[in-house]
Amino acid sequence: MENEERKGIIYTALAYTLWGLLPLYWKFVQHVSADEILANRIFWSFWFMLVLLIVTKQFNYFKREALSLFKRPKLFAALVAASILISINWFVYIWAVNSEQMVEASLGYYINPLVSVLLGVFILKEVLSKAQVVSFILALIGVLILTISYGEFPWIAFALAFSFGLYGLVKKVLRVNAAVGLTLETLTIMPIALIYLAYLQQVDLLSLFHVSLTTDFLLLGAGAVTAVPLLLFANGAQRIPLFMVGFLQYIAPTLTLILGVFLYGEPFSLIDLISFVFIWLSLTVFTLSRVRISRRVKLQKQ
Repeated sequence: MENEERKGIIYTALAYTLWGLLPLYWKFVQHVSADEILANRIFWSFWFMLVLLIVTKQFNYFKREALSLFKRPKLFAALVAASILISINWFVYIWAVNSEQMVEASLGYYINPLVSVLLGVFILKEVLSKAQVVSFILALIGVLILTISYGEFPWIAFALAFSFGLYGLVKKVLRVNAAVGLTLETLTIMPIALIYLAYLQQVDLLSLFHVSLTTDFLLLGAGAVTAVPLLLFANGAQRIPLFMVGFLQYIAPTLTLILGVFLYGEPFSLIDLISFVFIWLSLTVFTLSRVRISRRVKLQKQ
């Protein structure tokens, strides 16, 4: 059991590390517009996942799930919603990275767990604990400090947090494994991505196969860099407790923040530091409360 948990920690931590370092990849193709990068990411992710499902002998399961979803209007609507939400999330993130907004993008993934809980309260009618209320107040103070200092609402952070939070909520309805789920989501939106790429070709704005071999390789590889962390996460998360997944998820935004500030020289003022301290305190309170709840449930089961 300890060996399985150790594997789970390694797989999950590696997944979040790759997600945290993903901005390095998008920076290499920052000469390509964010909308074309997104279209390539969707298109090649689908074909990469399809080949992977065939190699891992999950293609028949994928076909059954696809036929089942397409025959059930509510589940199909959920699939379309998931596809749109993850596409929005990917686009905003790619645009933020290549527009030197990595600090705000990292903020979005820091507050994402809190947004997910908030969605649970308003949509699933869940009840907040005292610790969660405190964590929300601390996070709200941090966001208000940022908003007042910037003179504008941090929309990038909230677009990322809410699109991913809503995506997670919709995924609860679909209930399929990660590999099949990503294949279905990209299949749903892939025709639009293909039409858009064809349009760019028609108006002589397509970068794929028109700039350099390096650019072609990176755009084609967008499918792999999307799928690999997701598969690592799927294999890791099922081996470890949920609170540990929650703790490890902060690896990704922390790496993105470090890259933005120290590698790409994005501004990070004292006001930014103060607001992030409030958000980090919020996440500490939130994570500790989740650990306590998890331990209590474990003791009750013994």
